[in-house]
Amino acid sequence: MVDFDALAATWDADPQKVGRARRTAAAIADQLPDLARRRVLDYGSGTGLLGFALRPMVASVTLADSSAGMLAELRRKIAASGLDEMTPLKLDLTSDPVPPERFDLICSLMALHHVPDTARLLRAFRDMLGSGGMISLADLDREDGSFHGADVDVHHGFDRAILAQQVAGAGFQAVHFETVLEIEREVAGVAKRYPVFLVTARAG
Repeated sequence: MVDFDALAATWDADPQKVGRARRTAAAIADQLPDLARRRVLDYGSGTGLLGFALRPMVASVTLADSSAGMLAELRRKIAASGLDEMTPLKLDLTSDPVPPERFDLICSLMALHHVPDTARLLRAFRDMLGSGGMISLADLDREDGSFHGADVDVHHGFDRAILAQQVAGAGFQAVHFETVLEIEREVAGVAKRYPVFLVTARAG
C-alpha cells in the first residue's frame, strides 16, 4: 500500500509529476475541444496537479481523493491560488456511495491502477455523469510489476483490450485510446520506460 498521506507535502516538488499532469491536461483538451462548458471531477486527484492544469480551460473542477494528507495539501493550494470554482471532496468510490453531484467530465491521472475493482469504479463514474458526459482516464499500459514493485498491491497497468471491454460494459461508447506520455524509472540499475495511455469515452 502506498502511503499517500506521507507523500503529500513533497508531491509537487517532483517536476516530472508536474509535467505529466500538464501533458495529460493538454491531451484531454485535444480530445475534448468543448471543455469550457464542462464541470469536471478529477478522481484520485492527490494534490490537484491535473485539476489545476485543467482549471483555466473548464467551468469548474471538483477534486476528489481519499487521502487526508493529499486533501489538506490540496486545500492549502486552492486557498493560496485565488482560483474559484475549485472544490476539494473526500471520496472513496470503493466504499462510499455515489455522491449526488453530476459532472460533464470525469478524469484521472495514474489513479485507476490503485483501485482494486476497476469495473465497479467505471460504473460509478457512469452514474455520476450527465447526458453526453465523458471520461478521460490516464494510466499505465500493462507492465511487469516493476513500476511499483512486488510488495505494492496494485494493478500492473492495464491491457487496453480488456479495459475497453470494461469501459463499454459500464455503459460507455466511442472508446478511444492514445499514448500520451512515457514514465522513465531506474529498476535494478536499468532505465525502463512505462507508456501511459489516455482512454476517452462517452456515456451512452
